[in-house]
Parts: sequence; structure tokens; C-alpha cells
Amino acid sequence: MPIQSITGALAVPDQQPQKTPFEAQQSFSAMLNDAIHQVDHTQKISDQLTTKLIRGDDVDLHTVMIAAQKASIALNATVEMRNKVVEAYQEIIRMPV
Repeated sequence: MPIQSITGALAVPDQQPQKTPFEAQQSFSAMLNDAIHQVDHTQKISDQLTTKLIRGDDVDLHTVMIAAQKASIALNATVEMRNKVVEAYQEIIRMPV
């Protein structure tokens, strides 16, 4: 059994070129926008399932409750993230120049 070299495992990964501030801002903006759309989608699914349950359509109660909890957790996490971002912004503003 031949001994394999470990230099391949220790090789430096291809480094991506540095992003400009504008590209970084666009990337962050796109990520934030996607996250907000996912939370909105989760809320809409919960609302649809709740409406189906109220109408008496064929939907399981546990499915509705799980969807409602997922939507609640997603919204709470989003609010907490917003609070942390605002807190970080306020800290930056208070820094002496």
C-alpha cells in the first residue's frame, strides 16, 4: 500500500478576489432580501393552512400548528436580528472619531 502525500490536503484553497464595497453591499442586500422573503413565505404558508383549517378543508391540525410555530420562530429570529443590527449601528455611532 503506497503512502500518499498530504500536500494536497494542506494546499491553500483558491482565494476569491476581494469584493469592492459596492459588490459587498449588493451581496449583503441580496442575502437580506432573500431572508426576508423566506420569512414572508413561511408566514403565507401558515396563513393558508390556517384558512384551510377554518374552512374545514382536509388538513391536519398538527400540520397547521407546526407551520404556525415555524412562522413564529422565523419572525422572532428576524426581529432579534434586526434588534442586534440596530444595537451594533448605535454602538458604531457612539464611537469617538
